[in-house]
Amino acid sequence: MRVLVDTSVWSLALRRDRPSAEPKVEKLKELIQSGQDVCLLGVILTEILQGVRERGHFEKLKEALASFPLVEPSREDYVFSAEIRNECALKGIRASTIDFLIAGTAIHHEMALLTTDADFDRIASVVPLRIV
Repeated sequence: MRVLVDTSVWSLALRRDRPSAEPKVEKLKELIQSGQDVCLLGVILTEILQGVRERGHFEKLKEALASFPLVEPSREDYVFSAEIRNECALKGIRASTIDFLIAGTAIHHEMALLTTDADFDRIASVVPLRIV
């Protein structure tokens, strides 16, 4: 199973002084330990790293994340993301452009999404986004 891990889970797993008891962090650990294909989007990588002020911590996180493959959105992914955004908007569901890009890319590349962000649950109520 290919799994796209959202910023919300990475932040809990990597940016805290203490380990998080969040079940999604435990799921991330399980996925990594079992050798599942855990992926990132460039925008997720940017979101994780942009809030890190200490250079040493930044470099450590950058290194830790380097082993996870980046899925590069294609033109089709961007168009599909806009389509699902429009479909959701017709049903009164709003989220950020980045959230729709993440959702659209996950769907288009047949990846499940590991997230704690409730916006994705709302998106998944309209389109076939698999949430782990």
